Amino acid sequence: QVQLVESGGGLVQAGGSLRLSCAASGSIFSINAMGWYRQAPGKQRELVAAITSGGNTNYADSVKGRFTISRDNAKNTVYLQMNSLKPEDTAVYYCSADISFRVYWGQGTQVTVSS
Repeated sequence: QVQLVESGGGLVQAGGSLRLSCAASGSIFSINAMGWYRQAPGKQRELVAAITSGGNTNYADSVKGRFTISRDNAKNTVYLQMNSLKPEDTAVYYCSADISFRVYWGQGTQVTVSS
């Protein structure tokens, strides 16, 4: 059984920063890509950032230059450093991981940015 546990969400003022973490645990042989998605009320879930096992990254245009994704393969953990936060970044953030070619999701963590 594989679990992804997120932490680090919260309430922050516009212009502030937050760091999200997501740790994978359980029967893990290898983790391929890991990523962060978000879903705002009334909107579809969207990709925020992704990182391959080799460290290649991909970002949504809306967060480029503000967010940074990274991972610690030894800890099976992915991070999302979010700077210069905007009210439109408010959403539930979910981490995902491709583990042995099956996609797992975390439970989500709320990020609220006040203006």
